[in-house]
Amino acid sequence: MIDKALSGFSCPKNPDAGRCLKRSAAEFQEAAKSSERMFIVTERRERINMALKKKPVTGMKDMLPEEMEIRDYCVGLIKETYKSFGFCSMETPCVEHIENLCSRQGGDNEKLIFKILKRGEKLKLDQAKEEADLVDGGLRYDLTVPLSRYYSANANELPSPFKALQIGNVWRADRPQRGRFRQFMQCDIDILGESSILAEIELILATTTLLGKLDFHDFTIRINDRRFLKAMAAYSGFDEADYEKIFITLDKMDKIGIDGIRAELEENGYAEESVETYLRMFQEITNDVEGVRRCGEKLEGYLPEGAAASLETIMSSVERAKEADFKISFDPTLVRGMSYYTGTIFEISMDEFGGSVGGGGRYDEMIGRFTGQATPAVGFSIGFERIVMLLLERQYQIPIGGKKKAYLLEKNLSQEKLLDVLEQSKAERGTGMQVMVMNMKKNKKFQKEQLIRQGYQEIVEIYD
Repeated sequence: MIDKALSGFSCPKNPDAGRCLKRSAAEFQEAAKSSERMFIVTERRERINMALKKKPVTGMKDMLPEEMEIRDYCVGLIKETYKSFGFCSMETPCVEHIENLCSRQGGDNEKLIFKILKRGEKLKLDQAKEEADLVDGGLRYDLTVPLSRYYSANANELPSPFKALQIGNVWRADRPQRGRFRQFMQCDIDILGESSILAEIELILATTTLLGKLDFHDFTIRINDRRFLKAMAAYSGFDEADYEKIFITLDKMDKIGIDGIRAELEENGYAEESVETYLRMFQEITNDVEGVRRCGEKLEGYLPEGAAASLETIMSSVERAKEADFKISFDPTLVRGMSYYTGTIFEISMDEFGGSVGGGGRYDEMIGRFTGQATPAVGFSIGFERIVMLLLERQYQIPIGGKKKAYLLEKNLSQEKLLDVLEQSKAERGTGMQVMVMNMKKNKKFQKEQLIRQGYQEIVEIYD
């Protein structure tokens, strides 16, 4: 358009004027095109920036330095405490075979798996008829299933019994809530290859000793045995095929109470006489060693021989040998959701959390699914995320170890002075001190406040 407008233009006094104007027009057009391109690029960048999200994915969380300091301290104390009981660290991959995760051993967790699609040529979307054609792996939802696979593959190279310590992230597509995330760290100790109750006693003592070192007191270890659950159901006249359904209802005792349990069992069609017999036992049983003994006597003929005596011994031994301040309580309503438990089960209850912050039990049949041979196994897991959350809410102060010192350097400090500070810092770090060297900011007061919050006891300003 501009070229056409200028095509007939001429100036008698300046013959080159037309050419100059045409050149200016061409430059103008090029500049316009360049501006248009810049506008498009800028618009695209703005769209990209609008699409990017600052917050983590739902159920996940970012961790600030203050929390990481607590977490690192906890991990260090966990390893130190558990290793003092003879446990040794081991690790498994975060991705597990989908067949292992879906082996009907994980209870409701099997409904919460983050599944992983096959890759490359193995992924044939157009030919897929069922989920197995698309998926071959998943993120582990606990540390117990991978441990069983690990032990079955490496048993010949491991000590017997094997006292395993695991600390690692697990993933569950659960609904996030207070103290519960979709990615969270678990901390497990397990004893494999030990059939005696010494394993249960050691696990409970090690875990409670750790909690005591983290300044937790007056918590409760609730303990039961799956064999008691089955014996009580049999004594009441329920069919064995219905046991698991009954236990699912019983597991709601804390939420709906004994009247709610009665209503749900009757609604599910169970005989009123059986329901009343069943619930009467829970009302009669006390939570101490004497309660275990009386329950064992009542269930004679239904309960395997030695089951009551074993539970009594565990409770009395822990009570006498414990280091931390807690109580151990027989709770015949304790179920634990995992179907792989075969014997003793236990759970940590804390009033300040309002629920469980850990648990475990015996799972003698899981490893046999991999090896074909029965292998005794028992484990205890603490709710690491919940423990850290409670410590943060308490504003827990990590016991002071090495001294923390900070140097604030004046702007444009001479190299000679800088080298003096670096040499001094190196010498102090050699004594175990934690030393921070940083430039002084304009708002020096706020900078110092931040350092004090981070635990720096000494702050030195350096000037030429």
